[in-house]
Amino acid sequence: MLEGRFITLGVTGGIAAYKAAELASRLNGRGAAVHVIMTRSAGEFIRPLTFEALTGNPVYTDLFSASHLFRMPHIDLAGRADVMVVAPATANLLGKLAHGMADDLLSTAVLAATCPVLICPAMNMNMYANQVVKDNIARLAQYGYHFVEPEVGRMACGHFGQGRLAETETIMGAITTLLAGQGDMKDLTVLVTAGGTREPIDPVRFVTNRSSGKMGYALAEAAFSRGARVILVSAPTCLPGPAGVETVLVESAGEMREAVMRFYPEADVVIKAAAVADYRCARVAEQKIKKDGETLILELVKNPDILAELGRNKREGVTLVGFAAETRDLEENARQKLDKKNLDLLVANDVTEPGAGFGTDTNIVKLIYSGGRAEDLPLMEKSLVAHRILDAVLEIRQNR
Repeated sequence: MLEGRFITLGVTGGIAAYKAAELASRLNGRGAAVHVIMTRSAGEFIRPLTFEALTGNPVYTDLFSASHLFRMPHIDLAGRADVMVVAPATANLLGKLAHGMADDLLSTAVLAATCPVLICPAMNMNMYANQVVKDNIARLAQYGYHFVEPEVGRMACGHFGQGRLAETETIMGAITTLLAGQGDMKDLTVLVTAGGTREPIDPVRFVTNRSSGKMGYALAEAAFSRGARVILVSAPTCLPGPAGVETVLVESAGEMREAVMRFYPEADVVIKAAAVADYRCARVAEQKIKKDGETLILELVKNPDILAELGRNKREGVTLVGFAAETRDLEENARQKLDKKNLDLLVANDVTEPGAGFGTDTNIVKLIYSGGRAEDLPLMEKSLVAHRILDAVLEIRQNR
C-alpha cells in the first residue's frame, strides 16, 4: 500500500522527464508522500514548480541548498525514504552510480540510500545498446539496485527501438512490489478470482457476461502490495497479469472450479470476484452452427456453484469473501447470498449506478458482514475499494 509511504523520486535530464510528472501525480494520488530531486539538466526539460504543484512538497535541486524540512537533504531524503525511484535515469547517472561518483544531490542521495532503489533508464536506443551502459546496469544490479527496463517504441529522436521510459503503470507496479514485503498481509496466501467465464456454444461462439475483471485484478494487486502471496484465477480479460502475482488463466466455469479447488487448501483468504456463468450449454456443437431458420434454441444446464461449494467445505481459519452484482433489491439479495453460502463478507454493488457498472475504473459498494453489520462505501477507484475490502478482511480475522 502506498498510503503514507515516503518516496524520493529522482528526475534526470532526458526528454522522458515529463513522464515523471505523471508518476509523481499518481503516487501522490495513492497517498504517498513524494519528494522530488531534480538534476540541473532535468530543469531544462521540466520546471521544479510542476513537481511542487503535483506533490505539495518542495523540489530539491542543489546539493548545498538549505531546507526547512530537512537539515541535510542528501542524507534525509535517502534515509527517510521507503523506496527511492529514479525516472528517467540517463546513461550519465548510470555511469556515475556504477563507479561510486557523487557530484550532485541526486547521485549523493542514491549512494546514501539504505532503502530499495528502483532505476528506470530512458535514452536513445543506440546509447542503451552500448556495452558500456549494459555493463554499468549489470554492475548496479549486482550491487542490489532494482531496474525497470525501457520499452521498445518510437523515440523523440525519430528512431525506433528499446529506450523509451517504461509506462507509469509498470513503474507503479514495480514500486509496490518493492514495498510488498513490508505489508500487513505478508503471512497470508490470498486466492482471488476475476473476469467473466465463457461457456462455449460451438468453436466460434460462447455465452459470457460483461465483467471486465478490473475489480478482481485490483484486489490481487492490492493484496500483493500488502505482502500477501497471491494466486489469481482469471477468466478471459483484456488486462495484463499483475506483476508478482501467480496467475492461472481459465475460460469456463468448470475450469475455474478445478483451479480454485486445486489452490484452496493453500489459501488463508478466498475472494471470489469473478462473474461465473450460472449456466452452460448442454451440448457444444463440434462445428460452427450455421444460420438455418429464424430461431435457435439452446438448452442450458446449471454450472456448479463454486462459492457455495467453498462455503459448505470452509476450513477453519479461512476467510471467505463473495461478490453480488445486483440490479434491484441490493441489500436483501446480498444478505440472502451471504447466509446461503456461509460467507464472512459479501461485497455488493448495484451495476445500474453510474460509476459502478461493468468495465469502469470506479465502483460503489456495500460491505455486508456475517454478523449483520453493513458499511456503505462512496464512489472511489477500484484500487481503493480493493484496499477497503482487504481492511475488512483483516478486521474479520483479528476479531475471531
